[in-house]
Amino acid sequence: MTNVRLAFGDSGLRLAVDPDVTTVVEPEHSLAAPSQLGSVRAALREPVAGLPLRERVRPGQSVAISACDGTRPQPRQLMIPAILEELDGIVAPSDIVVLVATGTHRGNTEAELRLMFGDEVVDSVRVVNHDGRDSSQLVWRGTHGNGVPVWLNREWTEADVRITTGFVEPHFFAGFSGGPKLVAPGLAGLETVLVLHDASRIGDSRATWGVTRGNPVHDDVRAIAEATGVTFALDVVLNRDKDIVAAFGGDLLPMHAAAASFARQIAMRPVDGRFDVVVTTNSGFPLDQNLYQAVKGMSAAYQVVRPGGTIICAAECRDGFPDHGLYRKTLESADSPQALLAEITSRSVAVPDQWQIQIQAKIQSANRVVMHTGFLSDADLAAVQLEQTRDISATAAEALAAAGPGATMCVLPEGPQTIPYVTREH
Repeated sequence: MTNVRLAFGDSGLRLAVDPDVTTVVEPEHSLAAPSQLGSVRAALREPVAGLPLRERVRPGQSVAISACDGTRPQPRQLMIPAILEELDGIVAPSDIVVLVATGTHRGNTEAELRLMFGDEVVDSVRVVNHDGRDSSQLVWRGTHGNGVPVWLNREWTEADVRITTGFVEPHFFAGFSGGPKLVAPGLAGLETVLVLHDASRIGDSRATWGVTRGNPVHDDVRAIAEATGVTFALDVVLNRDKDIVAAFGGDLLPMHAAAASFARQIAMRPVDGRFDVVVTTNSGFPLDQNLYQAVKGMSAAYQVVRPGGTIICAAECRDGFPDHGLYRKTLESADSPQALLAEITSRSVAVPDQWQIQIQAKIQSANRVVMHTGFLSDADLAAVQLEQTRDISATAAEALAAAGPGATMCVLPEGPQTIPYVTREH
């Protein structure tokens, strides 16, 4: 037996595996850029397409910067100061606002914002949590894409200069993160998010990891950003240590296409066939802080598990389900994943958290899903038709034995940081 380290919370876990029957799928080990801050500065000054940032901004203009919320490992403490440095001498700090693109997530606390951005940023410019449920924060921007009613953050819409910042990795139904997602759903109203994440879009086979063109979710996200305008976009690609490997800046769409192409090479791996057991994670803290986010790790495993196979997901879940929103209540409302999936797909109107719930119900309908958490009880998980294990190694070995002779296992130590895909069905 050999040990594999699984990303889990801040400390990680050890999984004992039999190397003869186990395939480990990890991100390509990419070294951090020699100067991470230098790579960000270069992206601002030598963009993929269009003019450098400083040449797009004029004195007296107002600036809004969109950044990921606390559930994402964006290196904001490097990216935002680099932008402020470029704007220095052109725009006054009082004319700059950093908008935390929460989508439908909760806003971050003052303490969290200081950890995310650093004291210097929080003390020098306004940092504001977007709230898609607060109508006073929103402005109507028309209908775009495939009939999406678009409400966007007022401060974003009314700014003279709009800058998106994010990081690019495969996304389980939007294709790739970053880029236009920092406009919608990041800064969108609840009604807009619900349509973008409705059952028909999420249920489309093209709404999956690594697909952007022809993906009904990403097509509409892209259409909204194009129609409403982004002045400059900045994205980075990270390695498994959350360090910056490369940075990309410039016009939104060509910038994001270049970043996604780069991310695909280091974050997606082919495998030859499906597995009886797949052990996955949600990439450790901060990505595994609740069960809601851990669905991404399950979804990565779902790409390569055999129908009826076992998925074992390690996610710390220090923030619980979480308890805000309708996620937990909806999961507990049905007697089985099959019943919940049928209910969701029959609805004509979307509800909050439907997209995550729909994907989770689909996975649980087809497979046994076992969790290892640090903060959810066995009863909590049983209420949403999930099992809990305290010993991942033992549970994986038991699942392999139950699958019979010739059973195989795949391990995704970094969860959705690396997305496996099947090149040949047996």
